[in-house]
Amino acid sequence: METALKVLQVLPWLDWGAVALFFGGWAAYAHFARRKSGAQHSLLAATNQVRRQWMMQTTFREVRVVDGVVIQNLSTSPSFFASTTILIIGGLLAVLGTSEKTTELVRDLPFAARTSTLIFDMKLMLLIGIFVYAFFRFTWSMRQYTFGALLVAAAPEAEKFLELGLSREAFADKAGRIVGMAAETFNDGLRAYYFSFAAIGWFFSPLVFMVATAGVIYVLYQREFRSEVLEVLST
Repeated sequence: METALKVLQVLPWLDWGAVALFFGGWAAYAHFARRKSGAQHSLLAATNQVRRQWMMQTTFREVRVVDGVVIQNLSTSPSFFASTTILIIGGLLAVLGTSEKTTELVRDLPFAARTSTLIFDMKLMLLIGIFVYAFFRFTWSMRQYTFGALLVAAAPEAEKFLELGLSREAFADKAGRIVGMAAETFNDGLRAYYFSFAAIGWFFSPLVFMVATAGVIYVLYQREFRSEVLEVLST
């Protein structure tokens, strides 16, 4: 009990509230977006329909080189972000190793909160944790795109679907779902990048941290459920 109280006393209550709002808002929005993707039209749901249509068209093509190239191009985005995330994590670890000097530098910045080295390290660890999570999501997205490429490569020839009585719809559902899961995982990694900008607000003050968290959630909601791109895809 005493240890728990000492841990809670490391940060002011306002900071703990900002951290709780950050993680709670992130988790709540991720759950909301995943649930609404099925019940309400979202950007992910709209693009998943296009992916299924793409995989349906694949079953009619004799040569599927174009499909393989498209999947390869799609996998380059999570690959790029995974490589970039490694560099960001390395940079943050380097800053963590010189946190005392960095803390003195931050104290000289206008509007930045004056904190101890321990609290500054906690803020850095939050950023590192966010980018570690993003790295795992990006690399898993890369693997899922690989699985989608395997399904396309293993698909029977166009005439075999008729000769053997195979279901084109079943293949389109399976392959489209795999590619859609890869896109959803990639979206999780991008969402982590968005929330990392909110976490930067903690270096200024817990109030800025909370406002930035609410702002990121608003931007994500507008882009996934109220964007012009979604209107075009829905027509």
